[in-house]
Amino acid sequence: MDNASTVESAISLLLLLIQLPATAILLSRLFKGPTRHPPIQPQQPTLELLGSVSVVVPTLNEALRISPLLAGLSRQSYEVREIIVVDSKSQDATPDLVKASQQQDPRFRLMTDDPLPSSWVGRPWALHNGFLHSSEASRWFLGMDADTQPHPGLVAGLVKTAQMQGYDLVSLSPQFILKYPGECWLQPALLMTLLYRFDPAGIETEQPERVMANGQCFLCRRSVLVAVSGYTSARSSFCDDVTLARYIAAQGFKVGFLDGAKVLKVRMYEGAIETWKEWGRSLDLKDASLPAQVWGDLWLLSAVQGLPLLILLSYLSLLLLLPQPLLLPSLLLLGLNVFLLVIRFAMLLAIAPSYDRKSAKGSWLFWLSPLADPLAVLRIFLSAFRTPREWRGRKYSAE
Repeated sequence: MDNASTVESAISLLLLLIQLPATAILLSRLFKGPTRHPPIQPQQPTLELLGSVSVVVPTLNEALRISPLLAGLSRQSYEVREIIVVDSKSQDATPDLVKASQQQDPRFRLMTDDPLPSSWVGRPWALHNGFLHSSEASRWFLGMDADTQPHPGLVAGLVKTAQMQGYDLVSLSPQFILKYPGECWLQPALLMTLLYRFDPAGIETEQPERVMANGQCFLCRRSVLVAVSGYTSARSSFCDDVTLARYIAAQGFKVGFLDGAKVLKVRMYEGAIETWKEWGRSLDLKDASLPAQVWGDLWLLSAVQGLPLLILLSYLSLLLLLPQPLLLPSLLLLGLNVFLLVIRFAMLLAIAPSYDRKSAKGSWLFWLSPLADPLAVLRIFLSAFRTPREWRGRKYSAE
């Protein structure tokens, strides 16, 4: 065996040692998929739900995206007692749009949150203020983001599912609306970084530190929020939804993360650049995780999502430039990464219902999103080692 073959075998063995344990972890999570809770369905309310839900929406310059949410909330029935929009001094027409909705639906209420304390991030502060001003007669608190588009029957279906399953807190994964070619290619790769790290939506996660949540549609028993002092535990977190959900789960309450693609749509960011910048910076979840967990997730993502395409391209280039038989370690490594890439393309079929691509330009690029995986993993690395200094136009100090 010459020196080149020895080096090749050593590199192949090292990569196998990195990738094989990560592949086993990934498969253990994916195999749970068939047992997950089915997607939430829209439902009609029943009398016992009358006035049981307070909805709180944090806003900051959301005029371009909030109208579908306001219309969707108006279509929810009598289970919704009030809809409190907590505005953080928007400089656009956001307050005017809310006031116009209030003329049509008296359940809407517009308030401005108090000045942001230095120890708080804007979003959890607005939600906390909304919680403090919500009716004590409501049994449930529902936080919703301005970029969401709720279907009729969302709130009733969500509350009934929470009651039937015994959840104290339940949030939903939405159906994402795609419009432009770049985001059709990049966003599914970024979403896959979450699917690879955590159990599928609809699986009950027993470890509080592995709980997943989505603040775009975040239902919690009011009594539970009272017990944990509202959003206080997540005050400095840029992923306050996951931070709060994990804190609540650690207190012994039952937390769920379910598939909401049939009751909730969301239009998060405009184009690939905004998707990369805004969504990518919170996907590492470092504010809700211990350093060891962040490092473990980075290892897993590198091994099963970031490396397979790069390894296969490297071998293809090597074989074209220097045709020679591959040694056993190299063959095993090649086979493992073909297997991982097959899984990745198969996952596209699994997540396809989570995307609305009907009006998207270049929607076919969705099927090539595995080619963006190395970039998506790189984005998680970049985010993991940086603290955001700006979020939704609001600047934060370096402290």
